[in-house]
Amino acid sequence: MLGVVITGHGSFASGLLQAVEQVIGPQAQCIAVDFPEGMCTETLKKALAAACSQCDQGDGLVFLTDLLGGSPFRQSAQLALNHPAYQVITGTNMQMVAEMMLERDGMTALEFRDMALECGHRGLTSLWHEQQREKQTSQGIDGI
Repeated sequence: MLGVVITGHGSFASGLLQAVEQVIGPQAQCIAVDFPEGMCTETLKKALAAACSQCDQGDGLVFLTDLLGGSPFRQSAQLALNHPAYQVITGTNMQMVAEMMLERDGMTALEFRDMALECGHRGLTSLWHEQQREKQTSQGIDGI
């Protein structure tokens, strides 16, 4: 099974993992690594490396990070650059994580990466857009 390390500023990672597990249940080979105020990037990098050792059982690993260019992203990227079976995804949201945790068994890191981006985009919407979609569906407009 593909390993997953969720990381981000403050308590983003642990909060997201807790919320996802509340909805879909406990997740094997998945660890949250927070980057609280006052932690240095070297300590973060060591924590991420330790999480990789725990989560990667030979099938690869995906880092799910909060912000492009932030310290959790940069430290994850440095680790991933040395491991061809590792991928880094940024802009992580709960919709994407919940869907992907249910789909990750048997996936490669590349497959996970591509599908996760689709899931994340699909989950980003608004009430107005959903109402418009519902109106089209109820009026029999299905795009064909």
